[in-house]
Amino acid sequence: MPESSFPTVVLASRNQKKSGEIRALLAPHGIHVQSVADFPEAQEVDEDGDSFQANAEKKAVQTAQTLGHWVIGEDSGLRVDALKGAPGIYSARFSGPDATDESNNQKLLEELAHVPDAKRGAEYVCHVAVADPDGQVRLNVEATCRGRITHEPSGENGFGYDPYFRILELHKTFGELAPVVKKHLSHRARAFERLIPQLVKVLKNS
Repeated sequence: MPESSFPTVVLASRNQKKSGEIRALLAPHGIHVQSVADFPEAQEVDEDGDSFQANAEKKAVQTAQTLGHWVIGEDSGLRVDALKGAPGIYSARFSGPDATDESNNQKLLEELAHVPDAKRGAEYVCHVAVADPDGQVRLNVEATCRGRITHEPSGENGFGYDPYFRILELHKTFGELAPVVKKHLSHRARAFERLIPQLVKVLKNS
């Protein structure tokens, strides 16, 4: 079966930067990804699950049932050791319902104001679920990337908490990493590295 005959896969995210990252990860394998934003009939999914997996599955299943396509649901966020795992599944709306990257980062810095460097450990988490066109969950993978929260932002790349998330071994934040480097090291890259061989297999057999 030639790679070009893989069915189109829809990404259940309207975040353009996230969509771009995922499209770049899957393109070399001949898998064409469309954003859910391309489908006016797709409803916004209420991310009210109690885990990254629950939210990823809900996005995948509901969107697949609406569109009749293979769908990737992805949920990711930041868990900070000193905050007992917060913001976790609430990472995108940490500072409230009208949260922005700036307001979320401001709240994070305020919460960690008196926390010393050695206790500012954190990890990014990415969970990916894939549903088939009938809305059945066919794949689940999760991966993490450890780092430390800095006091000041560094770098213009990435999004979300990236300018404050330093990879200790590289002495750089995600915001400072070139996209080609982040493509191999990030929590999202690691999750998709696990997912892709399985995804290729199920799409070939679909």
